Amino acid sequence: MPSDTKTYQEETYIDNTIRLRGVLNTMPDFARDYFRAIEPTTSPKTRISYAYDIRLFFQFLIEENPVYKHHSIKDFQVQDLEAIQPVDIEEYLEYLKVYDTTDVHTKETKQVTNSERGLFRKMSALRSFYNYFFKRQIIQKNPTLFVDMPKLHDKAIIRLDTDEVAKLLDYVESCGSKLTGQALSYYNKTKERDIAIITLLLGTGIRVSELVGLDLSDVDFNNNGVMVTRKGGSQMVVYFGEEVEKALRNYLETYRKAVTPLAGYENALFLSTQRRRIGVQAVENMVKKYASQITNKRITPHKLRSTYGTALYKETGDIYLVADVLGHKDVNTTKKHYAAIDEDRRRSAANVVKLREP
Repeated sequence: MPSDTKTYQEETYIDNTIRLRGVLNTMPDFARDYFRAIEPTTSPKTRISYAYDIRLFFQFLIEENPVYKHHSIKDFQVQDLEAIQPVDIEEYLEYLKVYDTTDVHTKETKQVTNSERGLFRKMSALRSFYNYFFKRQIIQKNPTLFVDMPKLHDKAIIRLDTDEVAKLLDYVESCGSKLTGQALSYYNKTKERDIAIITLLLGTGIRVSELVGLDLSDVDFNNNGVMVTRKGGSQMVVYFGEEVEKALRNYLETYRKAVTPLAGYENALFLSTQRRRIGVQAVENMVKKYASQITNKRITPHKLRSTYGTALYKETGDIYLVADVLGHKDVNTTKKHYAAIDEDRRRSAANVVKLREP
């Protein structure tokens, strides 16, 4: 590997670190202390999300609170945090449900809405921000403690049924017969790559970020496994079966062998048509494109992960194995998502309770 070639994880870390610095340059100076403190326990991606969320809070104060209407975000001082009342935080949560934002580049205004999870995340970020200064006695009041966290309702888990998995793979393999012109040309060019990606996602349950980060050296056909880098940076071998092996070998012998990668991407396993490492968004768009032709369900790479986890649990009944293979740090996360969704058992419960004796 050339000395200047970086791994996907290294590239992502550098890009996110630079992005975070850019956001922090638009925030109050005292905010840097908080982000420096949480660095050991959070990823750059998490810190970027928190930075955007906290910056939005200051923007809300400027737009909606008369006290700060002449402020810029850089004008805020740490003492301003304790001048905020719980009712201001409640108004912020109400504001977050629907608000307008202007793109700094295009100057276009668009309407933004937040789901329960969006509200929960933004409130979590604000609480964490306040808690840092409150614990260190830099401020004497923490109004976020007096505001309830938004309630989260469980959502039905979307996944492909067994017959839908077969239909999806069949469609990716044969849909060229239904295409013409440029669409057919593009399909023929990327067919083996797309089959390999979707088969790998369905056959291992790895995350899309783990998939795009794979290098050629991460694939071990002697043991039929791929070395993935999990959240937090830990590495783990995830094993695959014969169907995945066949799809990967076919891709490597066709699309991957025929393409000369651009400098810096020589070791990337999956390449885009621009000869760079394929990105998360490209994989998400590709999965959506194919899945939309065989089901009305909104299928994403994460839904393929859910499909694999559900199938593995049904076949083994071993929730600890499922948690280990999927890379869940807390088995309770796995139980919540997979142990409680056995539709066959749920359906059989309908006939257990008799309302009348026959």
